[in-house]
Amino acid sequence: MSKASHIATGTEVESDATEDTACAEIQAFVSRPEYSIRRTLSAHCRFEAHAHAAFTVTALLAGRMRASVGDDELVLTAGDVAFTGAGQLHAAEADEVDFVSIHIKPALINELAAEMNLTRTTVEIIFRAHRATDETLVAIAQLIAGEVTRAAPGHEIMLDALARQLAVHLLRSHLTVRKSAQIELSRVGPVDRRLRRALEFMHHNYERELALEEIAAAAYLSEYHFARLFKQVTGATPHVYLANLRIERARRLLVETAHPIIEIAAMVGYQSQSHFTKIFKSVTGVTPRAYRESSKR
Repeated sequence: MSKASHIATGTEVESDATEDTACAEIQAFVSRPEYSIRRTLSAHCRFEAHAHAAFTVTALLAGRMRASVGDDELVLTAGDVAFTGAGQLHAAEADEVDFVSIHIKPALINELAAEMNLTRTTVEIIFRAHRATDETLVAIAQLIAGEVTRAAPGHEIMLDALARQLAVHLLRSHLTVRKSAQIELSRVGPVDRRLRRALEFMHHNYERELALEEIAAAAYLSEYHFARLFKQVTGATPHVYLANLRIERARRLLVETAHPIIEIAAMVGYQSQSHFTKIFKSVTGVTPRAYRESSKR
C-alpha cells in the first residue's frame, strides 16, 4: 500500500476506562524472564483472538471452557489441558471456571531441548496436539496455581523449579522436534527465514506507528506477497501480530515496573490510554490496572 496503510494505534482522548472485568472473582499473575503465569477463578471469562510469544499450557482445574487454537475448536472440562504454540492465535470463553495458564518462553524450551540433545538450529519445536488429558501435567499445574495464589515465602524459588519441571515434561510428552529448512535462529528466537528481517523489525519498532509497506520492505517483499506469506506462516495478519507483541510487552511493564499506565500505553505504541485499555482487556479479560493490582496481590 503506497498510501500509508498504518497498523494503527488509535487517537482517542485519554481516559481511565471502566474497571469492570471479564474475569473478576480471583486473579493472580506472575511474570518472570523465563515464564509467566495466570491463575483465574471466575463465573465467566472471554478472551478475543490473540497470541503469546511463548509455549502456553492451560490446565482446566474446574468448569468448562470453549476455545479455538489455530483452526481447531476445543471443548475443555476439568482435567483437560490445552496447548498453544508460540505465536499461535487462540481465543476462549469459559463459565464457572478455575484455570491456570503457564507461558513458557521459547528460550527456556530451547535451552532444555539442547540439554536433552533434542534440537539444533535448523529445527522447530511444536505441540503434537492442541488438547490432552494428562494427570501428571495437571498435578504440576495445581502446584503452580497454589504457589501463585498463596505467594508463601520462597514461592519464586518453587515456581522456577516447577516451571522447569513442566517444560521438561512437555518436551518428553507433548512437544515434538521437526526439521525445517525454513527455520533459522534470529535475535527474536527461531523464526521462518523468509520473515526473519520483518519480525526483527517489528520487535525493534513496535513502540511507534508502522506502515505495512515499511514492514514488508524490511523483508524485501511487496506488501501483497508479504501479507500473504505472513498469514500463511504465522496464522495471523501483521496487524494482529504487532498488537499482540505490544500487549505482551505491556504485561511485563505492568508487573515489573511502576510506570503509570498512560506512560506504558505510549511505550508500547498506543497514543491513547483508553484505546490501550480496550485492546488490553479484549485480550487478557481484565483492564491494565486490574492486571497490575492482581499481580501485586
